[in-house]
Amino acid sequence: MIGWPQIVLIIVVVLILFGGKKLPQLMKGLGEGMKEFKNASKDLNNDNKEEK
Repeated sequence: MIGWPQIVLIIVVVLILFGGKKLPQLMKGLGEGMKEFKNASKDLNNDNKEEK
């Protein structure tokens, strides 16, 4: 399980690598990707339910 110290370390490394200006763009892209994945999995679930 990831604890708070590991999360803080990951955030610091990401800030160092990408900088503060690029971080909002990265998070927006990540959010859109997660949203797309969620929608695709819902569609797949709905298709499976319709086949049964």
